Amino acid sequence: MTAKLKLFNQEKLKLARTRRHLTKRKLAERAEVSALTLTRLEQGKNQPDATTAKRLACVLKYPVEFFFGDELEVITPNTVSFRGFTRMTAKERDAAVAAGSLGLYLSRWVEERFVLPENQLLDLSHETDPEMAAEYLRQHWSLGNRPIGHMIQMLETYGVRVFSLSENTASVDAFSFWYDNTPFIFLNNFKTAEHSVFDAAHELGHLVMHKRSNLRDSKSVEREANHFASAFLMPRDDILTRVSPLINVSTVLDSKTRWRVSALAFTYRLRKLNLISEWQYKSICMKLGKLGYRSGEPGGIDPEESAIWPKVFSQFWSEKVTKQEIAEELCLPIDELNGLVWGISKPKADAASQSANRLRLIENSE
Repeated sequence: MTAKLKLFNQEKLKLARTRRHLTKRKLAERAEVSALTLTRLEQGKNQPDATTAKRLACVLKYPVEFFFGDELEVITPNTVSFRGFTRMTAKERDAAVAAGSLGLYLSRWVEERFVLPENQLLDLSHETDPEMAAEYLRQHWSLGNRPIGHMIQMLETYGVRVFSLSENTASVDAFSFWYDNTPFIFLNNFKTAEHSVFDAAHELGHLVMHKRSNLRDSKSVEREANHFASAFLMPRDDILTRVSPLINVSTVLDSKTRWRVSALAFTYRLRKLNLISEWQYKSICMKLGKLGYRSGEPGGIDPEESAIWPKVFSQFWSEKVTKQEIAEELCLPIDELNGLVWGISKPKADAASQSANRLRLIENSE
């Protein structure tokens, strides 16, 4: 029987071009092909000859085999919830969504080899009060009112697939989506650790409250996700118990580390709970700004890291399989593989944390 000839995949060409932030005109110029030829290739109307395929792969810095491999499950912008979407350009949005497709591709590959935690999120699409939604999810996960000790590892424990977003841009904070009842979150790790923790909680809010929403990028759903994140990370009863009635800048800086949030996020939560007046809120924010808390988080918490990815790569390393070899098997550039796990895959000395121990990660023997 003759082996089936694999055809050039136009969706993968568009994805790689988008990931490299290239327009069709710019790619055509660099690959020395006509704009019409490239357009027809992306429309699937033509198949490139070997020389053209190699030129395109060379410019895009993708293995040529990537474009002739199996079909790729492609994420579309209308299925994605973005944090900070109003600041994004279309090029930044499309590049981030393309990273989502690559993350899904890597996740599928890993799931063929390991058993990962299953989705344990609630569908709270019916709940209109973010405060109540956060409380319901905390109850469902038996968290009580205690602070979240490690947001990323907790999300992984309950079945969320967490990836890095390697774009070094202030415009894209994070995004999330559902695929086949599996939740995905991508985090921009160029932000402060506190910012990233809040972003993760914000995207969790989208996943549980807006799973069925058609208004993913509206201001109202963004406000709801922000409110959810604030309530989920800083439960009302815990704050009322812990924070003294006399609140000032020192109170904020001494207290915020308990909940692993930024000074400004904590101050905003105090205002929403009516623990400080509007005048106090503005005054504290002004003083925090002068201390550098608008542009960063002086003396902040350490960046969070995944529990799953170090386990996965450690298993491969024990079998003398390198990241480069994994990238080659996936037909991906090594920079794309590294970008998906950058900043969250460093093994930690204290990997025996409670969240890490609860993760079910075993080799798939099937």
